[in-house]
Amino acid sequence: MSEHRSHRDHGNREERRERDTEGVLAEVGPRLRRIRKERGATLAGLSTATGISVSTLSRLESGLRKPSLELLLPIARAHQVPLDELVGAPQVGDPRVRAAKPIVMHGRTHWPLTRQPGGLQAYKVLEPRRKQEPEPRIHEGYEWLYVLSGRLRLVLGDHDVVLDAGEAAEFDTRVPHWFGSTGEGPVEFLSLFGPQGERMHVRARPRRGGRDD
Repeated sequence: MSEHRSHRDHGNREERRERDTEGVLAEVGPRLRRIRKERGATLAGLSTATGISVSTLSRLESGLRKPSLELLLPIARAHQVPLDELVGAPQVGDPRVRAAKPIVMHGRTHWPLTRQPGGLQAYKVLEPRRKQEPEPRIHEGYEWLYVLSGRLRLVLGDHDVVLDAGEAAEFDTRVPHWFGSTGEGPVEFLSLFGPQGERMHVRARPRRGGRDD
């Protein structure tokens, strides 16, 4: 019974896919006519530019000729438009990243801001107020930090700096580094980590009472 249902569901999906394809193809002709008229081109002029006969172009626009790459590519070049503009680009999905379950690690709360695994990863991080002894570490990659609120202490090699809200820093994670609360209060910041990527502008100032060599 379940096998029969599986075959039936598969058949229904295939039918829907075919209907969707037929619907897309049916819209190509009117779109070709609209784009041509928007550019003030005639069938004769388009025929000269593409090498496609006037009768074939007319049948394409009326839906009597099935569109193909061999026909659409020269038309796209003649109109100087992307091919997907002729066939209709797929709808863009909702780009918003839905709230993910926060991750608590070493006393910090991380909210993932990226959906795809691998590559550049982004997190919003909340560090509670606490006094800590820096424990610099090294690993492959590159990191960007942007402070949303509070103050973030960053130890990087021989540097010991504090970032205030609105300040950012970037660094190669192969350099010994550590960052966390200054102990004055909680700090909230954005962390972007990836093996590669464009560098952001660095803006950090020496920690009060300390120095930045």
